[in-house]
Amino acid sequence: MKVFQPKILTLFKNYSGRQFVTDVVAGIIVAIIALPLSIALAIASGASPEQGLYTAIFAGFVIALLGGSNVNISGPTAAFATIVAGIIADFEFSGLVIATIMAGIILILMGICRLGALIKYVPHTITVGFTSGIAVTIVIGQLKDFFGLVYPEGTSPIEAPEKIEAMIHNISTFDILSLLVGLLGLAILILWPKIKYVNKVPASLIAVIAGTLAVVVLGLEVPTIGNKITAGFPTPSIPQFELSKVLELIPSAFTIAILAAIESLLSCVVSDGMINDKHNPNTELIAQGAGNICSAVFGGIPATGAIARTAANVKNGGRTPVAGMVHALVLLIVLVVLMPLASFIPMPIIAAILLMVAYNMCEWRSFVKICKTKNVCDIIVLVLTFVLTVVFDLVVAIVAGIILSLVFYFAKKIFKKNK
Repeated sequence: MKVFQPKILTLFKNYSGRQFVTDVVAGIIVAIIALPLSIALAIASGASPEQGLYTAIFAGFVIALLGGSNVNISGPTAAFATIVAGIIADFEFSGLVIATIMAGIILILMGICRLGALIKYVPHTITVGFTSGIAVTIVIGQLKDFFGLVYPEGTSPIEAPEKIEAMIHNISTFDILSLLVGLLGLAILILWPKIKYVNKVPASLIAVIAGTLAVVVLGLEVPTIGNKITAGFPTPSIPQFELSKVLELIPSAFTIAILAAIESLLSCVVSDGMINDKHNPNTELIAQGAGNICSAVFGGIPATGAIARTAANVKNGGRTPVAGMVHALVLLIVLVVLMPLASFIPMPIIAAILLMVAYNMCEWRSFVKICKTKNVCDIIVLVLTFVLTVVFDLVVAIVAGIILSLVFYFAKKIFKKNK
């Protein structure tokens, strides 16, 4: 298998007009799904709403064009929310751009060095631990907007414990209207997929439309995205690379790169099983690297393969990279033409969407299964990674989880040898 062989190069051997139409339809449907998610995930990451769309557009297009999977859809994902928010808080958005570009370079080098196959050796207990931890931090981060809490000016909690403390101190600002709008969104997200004939329309889009109409028509005083959003095509920009800042951002860059590699290749494996295909992991890593660099240059946040959007692509007939590129182009049209309307979206609806995202990604069943069936060492690694992700951050959690896994692995080897 070649190191770099994009799937697009094999596209036109047996490509038909019928498949093109199917790919276009799948791309449009995935774009509709990605629209509210990209906005919500950008807000959860501490970025502006349109920066989530920049990510889905530029990273999504480049990764589909250069990628080693026929159907993988890339863009902003919940896995990055906590680490991105931390980087922006510590180094501002310019620091995130530098870290994302560095992560892109690392991903490209990983692909060139044929490290794609090594990702599967990351212990399952670590991936479940930090994924569950990220889900919990997302929930904690969205409770403020879901309950309509108001913090004093200058209060900007970043870590989960700080957010919990701020919520407790400001619980008296609870707003019943925000809660009702949030519950409306949550009810739609839960019940809409169960309704026959209409359930192919994304529940998140229906929740956004219904919540926005409820607030606008009834004149409810509920916080909205407001003037936080900017329409139009972004201008490419690269911040100044200062050596001191680069050195400080190295751990974050490696975390972004490793997380992007794990998430994207896991998405590829899942989609391979759905369409009986085989992706090229090294090509995919190179594409993810190029996509993240492009996203950062155009003002986006880190991107990776999104399993839910990839599955939606497959289920709606997408079978080639054309679907992924169409999804990006449709979002570009929305960004340029329709984005001013997004200013009316209520924040409790965004919070409800992210609460559902957190539930879908939390892997609580895998967490419980590991605790019931695995040995004590695996359980310790799982719980430690989970707790450190929630209390500290993803960098600390992944490093500690890997180190502890290696310690237990070599301890078992020595014990067996001396037995």
